[in-house]
Amino acid sequence: MKSRSVVTLLAALGAGALVIPGAPQPRAEAATAAYRTNSPHQQGGSSVTTGLDHLDTVTIPEIQARMADGSLTSSALTRAYLRRIAIIDPVIHAVLRTDPTALRQAAASDARHRHGNARGPLDGIPVLLKDNVDTHDMPTTAGSLALAGTPPDRDAALVTRLRDAGAVILGKTNLSEWANFRAEKPTSGWSAVGGQTHNPYVLDRNPCGSSAGSAAALAASLSQVAIGTETDGSIVCPAGMNGVVGHKPTLGLVSRSGVVPISAEQDTAGPMARNVTDVALTLAVLSGDAGVRHGTPGGLSGSSSSGGLRGKRIGLWRLPSLGSKVDALMTRTAHRLRSAGAEVVEVTPPYQDRLAELEFPALFSEFHRDIDAYLATRHGPRNLARLIEFDRTHPAERTCFAGQELFERALAAPRTTDPGYRAKRAELRDLSRRSLDETIAAHHLDAIAAPTNPPAWTTDCARGDNDVIPSSTPAAVAGYPSLSVPAGFVDELPVGLLLMAGGHRDAALLSLGAAVEHHLHAWRAPRYLPSVGPESPRG
Repeated sequence: MKSRSVVTLLAALGAGALVIPGAPQPRAEAATAAYRTNSPHQQGGSSVTTGLDHLDTVTIPEIQARMADGSLTSSALTRAYLRRIAIIDPVIHAVLRTDPTALRQAAASDARHRHGNARGPLDGIPVLLKDNVDTHDMPTTAGSLALAGTPPDRDAALVTRLRDAGAVILGKTNLSEWANFRAEKPTSGWSAVGGQTHNPYVLDRNPCGSSAGSAAALAASLSQVAIGTETDGSIVCPAGMNGVVGHKPTLGLVSRSGVVPISAEQDTAGPMARNVTDVALTLAVLSGDAGVRHGTPGGLSGSSSSGGLRGKRIGLWRLPSLGSKVDALMTRTAHRLRSAGAEVVEVTPPYQDRLAELEFPALFSEFHRDIDAYLATRHGPRNLARLIEFDRTHPAERTCFAGQELFERALAAPRTTDPGYRAKRAELRDLSRRSLDETIAAHHLDAIAAPTNPPAWTTDCARGDNDVIPSSTPAAVAGYPSLSVPAGFVDELPVGLLLMAGGHRDAALLSLGAAVEHHLHAWRAPRYLPSVGPESPRG
């Protein structure tokens, strides 16, 4: 995608906030009441010290309008989020650490706003970073004690862009250790550094991974925006399972420099938030869209009129393997999209079995290459072999699950110079792109939609994850964009709708996602329920 495309989209869709004329706007009063009723604390509502009575649902353009007229400061907003972290995070364990300079960053933003020198829509906006994104002034651990000492020497490129845009780096979030690429049967949201992150909707359920802490923190309104990373599913699955929005950008749109890797052929960082507007504005900064400045229209509405989905063709990939209740939700979702004017046709992208067969063997080779290169820049184990030995000799690394089978297979995998590996990756790239391109072309689609996730499974270290979720794989392997927006609930547990499009179609996908978000209107605040009984059967 050319650097101007997201900005062009934002400008074309109109100035202001994500307030679509006539659209119902959910408020936080009910969410705050639910939180106060169900949480272990009796305070911590979302209006703390900000003068905003709807922190859960306010968008960045609305916040910037308040900052521009002097009725809100970044300092007040940052204090509100820090207080919510102090009160709520002990329940969900999403945030590993807060940045001790956050209030100083906010004060600097307030000074820029007072003098008319605000740097753009993210100036003064609190952002949480997944703890596999390098920060020179805070540890970056990938959840592992092996990296828990000296911080990296420099910030990741995306962090530099956030700082240059005036964002307030609020802290770092927990994640599935090594982004779920250590054990054959891991438990998502667990790391030796941060312990287990819990799903804010039902606390004994899993948040999915590996961007577990980023998604759970957003669901609990602990930040305005968070950054996740994905190789296959690690942004969109946590977004879906925690009822927020997550965008996996086209491969290469956001710099991978300074992000703990799995595979340069699939890895990307991406924005997560509670609404599509904030995701789009954050993507514009992460991707280096220099046109995002005050005075540039910044709102992203579901459409320029009430018919934002009219005439759009969406291919629904139902994935009944995710269970009858998810399938019923997809039926209701299709009905709502059709009622809004979209044409919805059922599709099944081809080549999925072959993609599943080839993906991990290729990733093993790439991980060995890329993690060795990254570890050579850090204090601690200097390569994968030494990392495996570290885990064997540190019992705290094995308190939830002991295995490191993926590490061991990667160590033994063919090098990326091997012809057999190269053939696998070439076939993966070809089939994954054909899977989406051929389906889109055959049905004249604007996007393919599928359930992002099943209802969250019960967290269980002994069993591990119950997470065979195929919808993310085609776009992840192809390097194409995908976007998860809230679709609804199954037994109190959020389910997302995953939208996929061709390469460099991020702007069009975000526009479509905003319209879908508006018409589904599926977000609601978590209630921190302790349990909802046994898991729903699949199939």
